[in-house]
Order: sequence, then structure tokens, then C-alpha cells
Amino acid sequence: MNSSQAQSMEHIRKGPIIAALLLGAFVAFLNQTLMNIALPKIMDDLGIQPTTGQWLTTGFMLVNGVLIPVSAFLIARFTTRQLFISAMTMFSLGTLICAISPNFGILMTGRVIQAAGAGILMPLMTVVFLNIFPIEKRGSAMGMMGIAMILAPAIGPTLSGYIVEHHSWRVLFYIILPVAIIATLIGVFFLKNVTSVTKPKFDF
Repeated sequence: MNSSQAQSMEHIRKGPIIAALLLGAFVAFLNQTLMNIALPKIMDDLGIQPTTGQWLTTGFMLVNGVLIPVSAFLIARFTTRQLFISAMTMFSLGTLICAISPNFGILMTGRVIQAAGAGILMPLMTVVFLNIFPIEKRGSAMGMMGIAMILAPAIGPTLSGYIVEHHSWRVLFYIILPVAIIATLIGVFFLKNVTSVTKPKFDF
């Protein structure tokens, strides 16, 4: 980053950018921990075998694993706003599909769409934080990222256990959806483009 870029970063309103990215990362992590506890209830409700039901978590992780390295290309190809809004829109759409899914096939489709959005969020958040914070404050930035990564797994199992015991497992997705939408809206109105778009060619 050159001196003019560094100077412009100093005047960016970091609060809304941080809020949007942390909320997005939080719901992505929370989504996975909620699913782990709810899986037996989902399998029973949809009448599927454990070997089939496990694909709801395995498939999510596989898509994540593919999208995380690909996100380096996407971050260089698209603006910060385009990528964040697209990722959160995909995640929100996938969450809605999961919430209303009548069978395993549609639920699995929703999970794949969720994973496509979630797989972009973590690398994007890291790149944005490294761009908007000066070197001497990057430790604090990484600490904020760690909060989202630790808090979601900490509260997810308890929240999921309570909900699936007293309500439908679909409520889990209805809880995540408004938070994801709020993060998306914050991104729409406040997120700035803080990465350079070089439009590289995809190199296998």
C-alpha cells in the first residue's frame, strides 16, 4: 500500500466496515455450530439416514474448502463491496432456503449456497482488516476477528440445544437470517472499496 492509499485509509469510517464484516463472520461460524447439534433432530424430521444427514455438514465444509483458496482470485477481481454484498446475499438466500426446505435435497441446496457465501467471508475480512488498519494496530484487528471466531462456537451449541428441544430446527435458520440481512445492509450503505482490483486471469 503506498502513502496516498495509507492516508486515505486513515479517513475511512472503520466502525461500520468492522461491524459488517464481524457480523457476517459471526453468523457464518454460528451457522455451522448450530447445525452440528441440530443434525439428529433434522435427520429424524426429514426421515434420512445418518450417512445422508452428515452431508449437511460435510458438504458445507467441502464447499468452504474450495471457496477459501479461490477467494484470493475473487478479491483481486472484484471490489470489496461487490464481493461482500454478493457473499452475504448468497449466505442469506441459502439460509432462507434451509429454513423453508421441505426435504433433504432442498436443504442440501441451501447449505451449499450458504457455504459458497461463507467461504468468501473469512478471507475477505482478513484482507480488509489488513488494509484499513496500520501495521501497529493489526494485532488489535486480528483480536477482533478472533472474537467472532470464538464467540460463535461458544454460544452455538447451547443455543442450538435449547431451540431444537423446545422449537423446530427451522427456527435456527430464522434466527440467523435477520442478522445476515443486517450485515448485508450495513455493507450496502457503509462498506468502502479498500482493495485494489487488478482483474487477473484465472490460473490453474
